[in-house]
Amino acid sequence: MFNTKKFLIPLLVIFFFNFIFLVLESKTENELNIYSGRKSHLIEPLIKEFERSKKIKINIITGKSDEFIERLKLEGNNTKADILLTTDIARLSRAKKNNLFEKVNSKILQKNIPSKYTSKDKDWFGFSIRARPIIFSKERVDINDLKNYEELANKKWKKKICMRSSTNVYNQSLIAYMVLNLGEKKTEDWIKNLVNNFARKPYGGDRDQIKAIAYGECDITVANTYYLANMINSKNKKDRDAAKKVSIFWPNQKNFGTHINLSGAGVIKGTKNYKNAVIFLEFLSSKKAQEIYSKNINEYSIRDDVLTSKTVSKFGKFKANDTKLEEIGKKIKISIYLASKHNWR
Repeated sequence: MFNTKKFLIPLLVIFFFNFIFLVLESKTENELNIYSGRKSHLIEPLIKEFERSKKIKINIITGKSDEFIERLKLEGNNTKADILLTTDIARLSRAKKNNLFEKVNSKILQKNIPSKYTSKDKDWFGFSIRARPIIFSKERVDINDLKNYEELANKKWKKKICMRSSTNVYNQSLIAYMVLNLGEKKTEDWIKNLVNNFARKPYGGDRDQIKAIAYGECDITVANTYYLANMINSKNKKDRDAAKKVSIFWPNQKNFGTHINLSGAGVIKGTKNYKNAVIFLEFLSSKKAQEIYSKNINEYSIRDDVLTSKTVSKFGKFKANDTKLEEIGKKIKISIYLASKHNWR
């Protein structure tokens, strides 16, 4: 029997996006269209500063990065988008693999961004760094018992670890990091034993894992630092109270360093607004924009001359694993397979 619902839903999605893009049809030389996987309130200060300083109007649509990638594949040369702004190297690599990005040769970008934070082909660029350390209960965990990510698979942490789902790209990249540094076999063993230490089935985001520690549901998690920083500064008292009950441990300081990732962007292949798109990327790498990333979003800057926010500076300095960042995207497929094989749902 013909499945009407199965047919209509994709069609409605296409119609929905086409309706949205009617607002982009009147693009002029002083406009720029952006797909953003970052929430609007996070990047609004960047957009306002860019429009003020460059006199170029930004048309921005926010949503889920993976859906934007699929949308761009469908749109092809007919897309109205000029830039994809997203989080995680895995997504940047996925967009690159699907041939969505245009190569950009910019002396400004080369000067402002260390090569380890850009693709070798210069078609995507990192604009902020996010670290994913161990976060633990101040009350129930002795910091001296923590060492590295590998040790989280030790039986002493049985029923004490909360983690979000492995379907989340942040954990997929974490697993990829483990594969790159330990190899597939040791990473598979790590996943198997880590899952046995879960205090509950994975669900929720990074903030939910931190709250679970505060509420006594578990003792340890792995989460991005900017989530904790934003909870510390939250208007929500429950978030602030939960944040007070946890602390950060920087793992793997004696070997390959703590796992980090990037938020980044690329110019869409076939853009009719290439010049403005490059200007926007160059702006994101500027000291002014990087200070906004640091102070407003509580992420780490890609530039050495930009300090972290006061909140993040209290987390302390750490050795980062930043030598194989582009390789992470190449290991996502095996990461998903290993997690699924050992029931990290």
